[in-house]
Amino acid sequence: MRVYNVHEAKTNLSRLIRAAAAGEPFIIARRGKPVVKVVAADSPEQEADGRTGFLAGRIAVPDDFDRMGSDEIAAMFRPGE
Repeated sequence: MRVYNVHEAKTNLSRLIRAAAAGEPFIIARRGKPVVKVVAADSPEQEADGRTGFLAGRIAVPDDFDRMGSDEIAAMFRPGE
């Protein structure tokens, strides 16, 4: 992904907006540090960490998952039994 400093972005704003709208996002940096990411308004939003759902369809969760270990956990709250 291309990175532009603020001056470059201001100078080429119209061209950069057209590029972002065409699916080419870019980053604007201030003093070498990324400040904003410009993407098309209709582009799909990503989760902040980018990992949500990364195992979807790859693992199976047992039907009794919420009850697994419940006896052991309950015993921890009944000391001396």
